[in-house]
Amino acid sequence: MKKAIHYINQFFAGIGGEEKADYKPEIREGLVGPSLALSDAIEAEVTHTVICGDNFMGSNTEEAVKIILGFLEDKEFDIFIAGPAFQAGRYGVACGTICKAVKERFNVPVITSMNVENPGVEMFKKDMYIFEGGKSAAKLRGDIKVIANFANKILKGEETGSADEEGFFPRGIRAQVWLKSGKIAAQRGVEMLIKKLNDQPYITELPIPKLDRVPIAAPIKDLSKANIAMVTTGGIVPVNNPDRIQSASATRWGRYDISDVDRLESGVYKTIHAGFDPAAADADPNVIMPIDAMKAYLKEGKIAKLHDYFYSTVGTGTTQAEAARMGKEIVQKLFEDKVDGVIMTST
Repeated sequence: MKKAIHYINQFFAGIGGEEKADYKPEIREGLVGPSLALSDAIEAEVTHTVICGDNFMGSNTEEAVKIILGFLEDKEFDIFIAGPAFQAGRYGVACGTICKAVKERFNVPVITSMNVENPGVEMFKKDMYIFEGGKSAAKLRGDIKVIANFANKILKGEETGSADEEGFFPRGIRAQVWLKSGKIAAQRGVEMLIKKLNDQPYITELPIPKLDRVPIAAPIKDLSKANIAMVTTGGIVPVNNPDRIQSASATRWGRYDISDVDRLESGVYKTIHAGFDPAAADADPNVIMPIDAMKAYLKEGKIAKLHDYFYSTVGTGTTQAEAARMGKEIVQKLFEDKVDGVIMTST
């Protein structure tokens, strides 16, 4: 019987949430958490489950990968499956990272699943099969079933279809196929052209990805006459977090008055970001949001004005769609206040 190994994070292993996100890699014989659903659907024995905390994989990537590959050196397996990762950004990147490493080291098929908004999709879709999954764990069984069905085809040596037919994200690979219609490219091209000229729907055989490009702004000619605003994805907020910004996968942002302060004081401001150790930022919030340095520049005349408010949200796990929406909302405020330039800080 064919054999499979499954990778999951600390949360789905039942170890813990954010407080256990630094959990070091381990391998367990048998089934853990989502591996049970995978075992029910896949025509292979899931012999082991690999577990790693999302923060540990993100912050100690080389070490995590080395440890996990070491776990697998003496294991027999025909396929490696990770996730599903849903919309969880750190989990998606972890699944992509370990799948790519396993594929390169052991030359076995690797499969994972993520929501379209997961940053791991853009990072890894050309390296492996990533199936389009749900936003949350409510879709776990359905996503596992899709992965398992495709894995079964691979394990049995059956022919697999295109990305559109199977449900994975296109990998940029064009395969030569014989069409049942027997029509040559010239005929198909003319038919598409006729449909296009008549405003009829058609499907191109060579889709061109639409890139979301943001034009580079012209430089500020004279900073000494400029109104500069501060924006951060480092999660710096008043200690009571009045806007209830989430510590990960944020959908909210806040605007905070700094007109009467020369620096952000510890105990008055803190970070609610869940993607890094908050100790340094809580001890001195200016290391993330350097209001002290900007106020010094203001006094020295290097800038004409420091905008009366700074803007804050959290970047970790935040989807591209939510980030774009929040960005547009913040920019509208900056336009209304005639801001000339923005300094955006992260972690």
